[in-house]
Amino acid sequence: MTFLAACGLLLLSAFLSATLLPGSSEAVLIGLLASGTGSPALLITVASLGNIAGSAVNWGMGRYLLHFKDRPWFPLKDATNAKAQAWFARYGTWSLLFAWVPVIGDPLTLIAGIMQVQIGRFLLLVAVGKVLRYSLIVMTWQLWATV
Repeated sequence: MTFLAACGLLLLSAFLSATLLPGSSEAVLIGLLASGTGSPALLITVASLGNIAGSAVNWGMGRYLLHFKDRPWFPLKDATNAKAQAWFARYGTWSLLFAWVPVIGDPLTLIAGIMQVQIGRFLLLVAVGKVLRYSLIVMTWQLWATV
């Protein structure tokens, strides 16, 4: 696999992992690290960019999702939506630092869009959390690989 293809795979995997679709960008990242493909800093950057972009898609969907709440196919019930908005209002935008957490992170970015969090603040908080997560994964792998 070429270096460019490897970066594309990591970017796609990270993007899909951040949307509401299932994925495992961590496994792709570790596989590339283990094969010696690219520098760790570059792999962190590529994975982070893909993951942040996927979260931005969730934010965008949330931002415009409520326009369709009266349609019969709309996936969120009023009670579920109200509960999610109340939770987000309670913990605030700082909770976006945890957008990387499995299971809760993807819906959190969707709710941020519904709550109309400013895109600049959203991207900053999400980016900090996701870059730190991928950095921690790389550092952990490097420590484990030297043992």
